[in-house]
Amino acid sequence: MSAFTWEADHGDERGAERGLQNWRCHVGKRLFGLTVLSLFLGVCARTQIAPVPGEKRPGDREAVLKSLDKIFQGFIHQDDEALRVTHAAQWLGFLEGASSVMHGVEEYMAASTSPVKSPVHMTAYKLLEIDVLFYGDVAIVPFVCQIEIGGPDIKEPIKRKLRILDVFAKLNGEWVQVATDTAQSPDAQEMSMASLRTLAEAGKKSLLEAREAVWRAYFADDRAKLEELLPEELIAIDDGEKWATREDIFSGAKGFVDGGGKLVRLEFPETKIQVYGYTAIVYSKYLYEINAGGKQLTRAGRATEMFVRRQDKWLNTGWHLDSWTPGPSAAAQ
Repeated sequence: MSAFTWEADHGDERGAERGLQNWRCHVGKRLFGLTVLSLFLGVCARTQIAPVPGEKRPGDREAVLKSLDKIFQGFIHQDDEALRVTHAAQWLGFLEGASSVMHGVEEYMAASTSPVKSPVHMTAYKLLEIDVLFYGDVAIVPFVCQIEIGGPDIKEPIKRKLRILDVFAKLNGEWVQVATDTAQSPDAQEMSMASLRTLAEAGKKSLLEAREAVWRAYFADDRAKLEELLPEELIAIDDGEKWATREDIFSGAKGFVDGGGKLVRLEFPETKIQVYGYTAIVYSKYLYEINAGGKQLTRAGRATEMFVRRQDKWLNTGWHLDSWTPGPSAAAQ
């Protein structure tokens, strides 16, 4: 092999080696750059989403609580403009009693019109428990509060306990509410459901209409109406030893009509009602006349009937009847 050939061959090897070194250097620099970029982005990401307790951002915490106070004061002083400016245009959430998601500040204001305009409204509030947690310019604010409701005819303030989760965001330098979930606290709800309440006239009317509809459907053997008003779990007690089921009531109604029975008169001379949550207990004195087997029969007695409100309808879940045959004067009344 000549010297030229040796040098040429070895020159090519040295060039290849330098090329490999350059390629390794280039790749190393790219990997280093990507590593630094990844670390930088990771730090930025952690900075944005890392939870920060409110006490570590006292200035922002104070600003959020001031915004929350403005909302309460808006209800107390019935200032709808104060409510509007403390809520984002794209507000989202649930107010107390809402069954679907509410969208936008206009829907929020529409729902708030009644408490803002009514003479019966919030008069005071007290925070019982609250916490603030920041994620960047977003604040999660869960709290429990007690509000007082007052009005012209309310001698003692009505106290209500609420459990609320608010979300605030810093928009254009101001902390405003962007979302909320407002509900009665579980302990207050339990107490409310167990407390005696008064039915409004419309509710009382629909309850008594349902009560009478059950009686008339039985004597007419209106199976469709009975199925509508009597749930599967029905328990019925009368003078007999057997406790009747829903199917027993269906059979009894059919037997009455198939035997030629007809209702002539049905009255409830006296009725009292107790309502607890969605359950109503109706205490009645009743009197009915029927024509059965060519004979006119009159029965009177007392009824205790239980109703439950389901899907805007009163269902008769059970009853206990006693009866007697009234004298001529009572039957003639």
